[in-house]
Amino acid sequence: MAKKKQAGRRVEGWKAKSWYKVYAPEVLGKTYIGDTIANDPESVVGRIMQTTLGEIINDYARQNVKMKFRIANVAGDSAYTEFVGHELTRDYLRSMIKRRTSRIDCHVPITTKDGKRVDLTVTCFTLTRANLSQEHEIRKLIGELVAKMGAEADMNGIISGIVNGDFSREAFKAVKPIFPVRRVEVIKSKLGAIKVT
Repeated sequence: MAKKKQAGRRVEGWKAKSWYKVYAPEVLGKTYIGDTIANDPESVVGRIMQTTLGEIINDYARQNVKMKFRIANVAGDSAYTEFVGHELTRDYLRSMIKRRTSRIDCHVPITTKDGKRVDLTVTCFTLTRANLSQEHEIRKLIGELVAKMGAEADMNGIISGIVNGDFSREAFKAVKPIFPVRRVEVIKSKLGAIKVT
């Protein structure tokens, strides 16, 4: 008897919950990225959803880019998100590292035109091993260029720059004349706390 009552209660609990369809931000075409379940819309807000860029833009070649979104608001049974960060998969990064080459990481905190703080990690993969002074020069050049590009863009511009590869392309062009590089990638981004003024 007790077992039957418990089973009944569990079914009622699930029936009381609703499914919400989750969509990517407008800059990524408001693509459907999944579903989430909750008792009420308020408890959906703030949840973090993770998917790959490949699934969002329908391009299998971009499955190595993990995207993170936070649900910002709910309308009916639809939940709309905001971008909170991205990261390249470890497998992909491992495949980029070759013997007798250098991997130069550059951490760039930027404040966008619309006052949002984003922390970017840009990595440069060289064709030959760089010495310490060359690494410093490359890191300084990438840092200055990406910080300047970031300060001139709003949050949507930052997301587009990461997704379309604009940041990587410009950094590659800047570094190439001073040292042979194979690739420059924005390997990680994270939305920082918004300053209240």
